[in-house]
Amino acid sequence: MPAAMRNGLVALALCALALAGCTPSNGDTASTSEGPSPPPPATLSPTETPEPLAAVVDGDGVALAAYQGELARFEAAQQSAGIELASLGDYQTEVLWALIDRKLLAHAASVEGRQVTAVEVDERLEQIAAGLDGEQGMGAWLAANGYTLDRFKAALAEEMLAARKVKTIVDGLRSNVVQVRARHILVATPEEAEALLARLQADEDFGELASVYSLDLSTRPGGGDLGWFAEGQLTTPQLENAAFGMNPGDLSQVVQSDLGFHIVEVLQREPRPLYGEALERQRFEAVRSWLDTARLTAQIQLLVEP
Repeated sequence: MPAAMRNGLVALALCALALAGCTPSNGDTASTSEGPSPPPPATLSPTETPEPLAAVVDGDGVALAAYQGELARFEAAQQSAGIELASLGDYQTEVLWALIDRKLLAHAASVEGRQVTAVEVDERLEQIAAGLDGEQGMGAWLAANGYTLDRFKAALAEEMLAARKVKTIVDGLRSNVVQVRARHILVATPEEAEALLARLQADEDFGELASVYSLDLSTRPGGGDLGWFAEGQLTTPQLENAAFGMNPGDLSQVVQSDLGFHIVEVLQREPRPLYGEALERQRFEAVRSWLDTARLTAQIQLLVEP
């Protein structure tokens, strides 16, 4: 998937993690997640029901009009951002799966006994309208985005219900995860790394050697200190794998990565809470994992070929 589209869809998924708290703007679409594509579901001929459907999820239809509207809003958002639609690949399928994912989450919430009342939908609608300068602004936004009021309220109710399932998923995550605090020295050649490793094994000071020899300009002033990180946080997986395979006080052998050659020392290891981007990433991955499983186990039929 092209990077521009992938980043846009990830942002939409993070919007879902905000638990339906996003205020619409021109071009907003339903939340989705990025992950392994499910096996191709059965593709059937267009439905002959009174309201044409784009897909059926466990017996519940995704309206063709809803899909077409969501697709139009996605395209408008990309174009307004200066992104060429031709560069996005099969974004039509991604948009359809976004609607399917929302329905999967909403169904799961219903099975768990959760519900969204008409009063709650109206209250949320009033909040959105207030952010759009009242009913007139709301009406203009609906028209610009191809919504009728009834269709938007239906989509909003489903989104709110889906958000309650998202909340269940993220509330079930561990508050603390194992993290390590480590430091490293990065050099350009294996010979340099081996020479520095020998000096470290002879009890020379790691921080002093890092501040003189390391090519990592972001950590060199701090003696190579990488700070605390959980699995999946570092952009250099070889460095992260080495750190999580060690105990406090351990000194690694030479570790090769795309950046060069590293020597790693683990300073501390303990369960710690996640914050900021790391916390959002944990929540995103949890919802994505849930959706990957739900896609495989649900009865899904695509009634259009995006």
